[in-house]
Amino acid sequence: MKRTGLWILAVFLWVTPGWTQWKALQYIHEGNKAYEQKKYANAEVEYSKARKIAKNPVIPDYNLGTSLYKQKKYDKAADQFLSVVKRSKGNNEKADALYNLGNTLLQSKKLDESIKAYKMALKYNPDDMDAKYNLLYAMKLKKQQQQQKNQKNKNQNQNQNDKDQQQKNKNQQQKNQHKEQQQEKQQQQQQQQQQQNQQNKNRQQQQKPQPGKISKKDAERILQALAEDEKKVQEKVKRAKAKQKRVKTVINW
Repeated sequence: MKRTGLWILAVFLWVTPGWTQWKALQYIHEGNKAYEQKKYANAEVEYSKARKIAKNPVIPDYNLGTSLYKQKKYDKAADQFLSVVKRSKGNNEKADALYNLGNTLLQSKKLDESIKAYKMALKYNPDDMDAKYNLLYAMKLKKQQQQQKNQKNKNQNQNQNDKDQQQKNKNQQQKNQHKEQQQEKQQQQQQQQQQQNQQNKNRQQQQKPQPGKISKKDAERILQALAEDEKKVQEKVKRAKAKQKRVKTVINW
């Protein structure tokens, strides 16, 4: 930024100078001396005295604004420059006050307001190259600010999307785990049921009477007895057949 200076002449203060106005001029002079020595707080005090007694405090308001600006009291400085814009009747004076108002707002990071102030300054003084330069500078900062804001929003959206995806994955993982737990539980129940069924079957088999076992000798004896019984049956059948053959024959004489 450039050109934040004092108004030295006091031609805007009085129509008919009087003792009070000369006193105001003296305060302005002392304030200017302090300002040139970079004693901005002292300059602020002198300009404040002058504006209280001046009939038209355009110059003390303007110079007070510049001393406040140098102390980085930007809000108070902006109020003083606005006061000059309202009180001053000359276009150049309005342009200067608006230019410095733009500088003050720019220092406060109020880019939209500073751009507006520079444009108004150029309205009153279209040839002000410093105002044009600072206007372009403020607009560049505004563009960068907007780009940073857009990038920040983009990053926030991406972060939110990542969080949503992570939560979605987490929910799916929990769902899969629950499903696996259910399947494992069902398998355990099936195994327990199978074991129970097998135990019941074994118990039933144990309770069912089992056929007795016989030795080899007993088996042979049984087979021999069966054979003898069969032999007796065959002999009975043969005797029965023999009786049938011996039929008495009658002879006729």
